[in-house]
Amino acid sequence: MHPINYLAGYPQSIQQQASELLSSGKLTQYLDSKYPQPHQIQSDKALYQYVNELKNNHMGNSPPLSQVRYDSKLNIIKQALGMHTFASRVQGAKLKAHNSISVAALFKQAPAEFLRMIVVHELAHFKQKEHNKAFYQLCQHMEPAYHQLELDTRLWLLCRDHATAAD
Repeated sequence: MHPINYLAGYPQSIQQQASELLSSGKLTQYLDSKYPQPHQIQSDKALYQYVNELKNNHMGNSPPLSQVRYDSKLNIIKQALGMHTFASRVQGAKLKAHNSISVAALFKQAPAEFLRMIVVHELAHFKQKEHNKAFYQLCQHMEPAYHQLELDTRLWLLCRDHATAAD
């Protein structure tokens, strides 16, 4: 079996199981039954409101978000599903922070749970820059099913790629 890019960090047994489910068509059925509805957050403005609400609910004392948007080039250029940026600038006698989040545009068609997982991941980077234990604890604090949603998101991406390759 060739390695599956989205599942490269997972044990071989999970990769094998995903490959078998994918080739039999059962993986798509599983995901469609578990996550039947895409979300309704289609504009950058709606995405900003959604992200800001999550941030305020779980990270109230963090600096405000400067920008949140869907990015159609993100997954192609950066090989990422979401991206956070943080910059500090001196403006006169003050230090201004600029926090922004970009989400790959393909998540406009994703189930709501997958969008939430991406947003939680990017918000967690504002407090924890590295993917370490504290980072994943923060992700789980904001979304208790974070790890399952991350795996299912990767499986969903795998199904999308497989369907595109079959066309």
